[in-house]
Amino acid sequence: MSKSPIVGRALAKHIALALKHYPFVSITGPRQSGKTTICHLVANDYLYINLEIDKYKEFATEDPEGFLNQYNYKIVLDEVQKVPSLFPYLMDHTDKQKKNGAFILSGSQNFSLMEQISQSLAGRIAIFSLLPFGYAEVANHIPKSKDKWTYLCLRGFYPRLFFQKKMDVSIFYASYVKTFVKKDVSQLANIQNLKTFEKFIVLLANRVGTILNASSI
Repeated sequence: MSKSPIVGRALAKHIALALKHYPFVSITGPRQSGKTTICHLVANDYLYINLEIDKYKEFATEDPEGFLNQYNYKIVLDEVQKVPSLFPYLMDHTDKQKKNGAFILSGSQNFSLMEQISQSLAGRIAIFSLLPFGYAEVANHIPKSKDKWTYLCLRGFYPRLFFQKKMDVSIFYASYVKTFVKKDVSQLANIQNLKTFEKFIVLLANRVGTILNASSI
């Protein structure tokens, strides 16, 4: 299987600069927008730890001091909002350490992560939001045989879908919505009927670019 081409992200240079001036850098954004990839691009000497993996999540939850003693500098903590109790220890750890570029905090649940950041890390962190590709980032990667606007409208800008040409678009987005609703939204709000909420998302999507009329929904 051929590897997908590496696409430079406009945000990368700003993240790299922030690592020189802040102990923490936060990268939030929707799932599949390329957060892990950009971490590897700008901080390839950092250790990557995904806190959705049980052994890391349990370690960080049960012994936060021991966790930070072991993983103490140049660490990417992905899905860090999964362990909210870790944030005060992160603050204390870096205040004692007094080193910039210590941690990159990444997460797809923007509301959960931002709540923890505002409570514990204000003033110590540079915050970035990474969206899927922008047009300028991928303009040179559009097949020359394709009409660029039709191609982009039908496929969108998510990295995985953009480069895996044979991937079925409808399956990708249907799966994406179900993952978003069941894994992210249901953890943020007490939604009783996820099926109805999925229909609600479709109604909103059909009205993109129009004036919002709540009664019509």
